[in-house]
Formats: sequence, structure tokens, C-alpha cells
Amino acid sequence: MRWLRFAVFLIAVTVIQAGLIERLGVTSLSIKPNLHLIILVFFAIYSTPSEAIITSFVIGFMADIVAGPMGSHTIAYGIIGTAISYLHALVAMRFWLYQAIAIFVCGLLAGFLGYMLSRLKGLSSENAAAVIFWTSVYSAVIGPLLFRPFIWWMRIKSHRMSKYR
Repeated sequence: MRWLRFAVFLIAVTVIQAGLIERLGVTSLSIKPNLHLIILVFFAIYSTPSEAIITSFVIGFMADIVAGPMGSHTIAYGIIGTAISYLHALVAMRFWLYQAIAIFVCGLLAGFLGYMLSRLKGLSSENAAAVIFWTSVYSAVIGPLLFRPFIWWMRIKSHRMSKYR
């Protein structure tokens, strides 16, 4: 893992999520793509399990800085990222449809877990289920399209399993 590239990448994604993504969202329900969720699934798929655990917690911390009460995204993303990393050892998620499904399911699980953790702090939202669902759908649609630029930026060799070594 190239940790300096990861740090620059995560800061750039956090700035984009906090500023630019607001303009891409559907304003009636405040639905917008969740770039932190997309890169959570990206690093859970394309890195080793120990790197995925570290990156999941760091991505969750940065998601807490952008939106939500502190701690809810960190815990939710840490658990979900770790689970996806270990699940990737059983099911190869290199095809774009599997990546979209993984982003959608992770969005639902992390959103629900983050919502439940924020309810413990006394914070709640009226339309949380709709926002979690549509944010997961929006992220799952654009997520696999962003994986190629992410692979290029992180210098990940996507064809590691070739028969000619």
C-alpha cells in the first residue's frame, strides 16, 4: 500500500464529498453519492485484509468529520470494511456488477448501523430509511465507474493472477 498516495487521495475525496457533491445530489431528500462508501469498498476489494481494516477505520473517521456524529461512521465503516475484505477472499469482486452490489449492500448495512449508533446518542432523522436506500443506489451506480481512476491513482496492478509470472 502506498500510504502517502492513500492520504492525499482520502483528503481529496473528503474535500470533494464536503463541497462538490452537494451540487450533484437530489435536493428534495438530500440524496447524494457517498464517495467515502465507494472508496471503502474499493480498498476492501483491492488491498490485503490488514490494510483494508486500517483504511476502513480511517475512511470512517473522515466520513464522521464530513457528516454525522463522531464515532458512528468510524465504527460502521470499520466493521463493514473488515467484513467485505474477508468476504472478498471467498467471492471475487473484480466484475463491475459485483462491485455495484457490494457498494449497495455496504451502503445499506453501514447506513443502518450508523443510524442506529446515532440514535444511541439521541440524534434521529425522519426520512433516514429513504436517504440510506437512495444514497446506496446512487453510490452503487457511479461507484464501479470510479474504480478505474482509483486503480490508476493508487498504482494497483489489477491483473495479478496471470498465468505468466
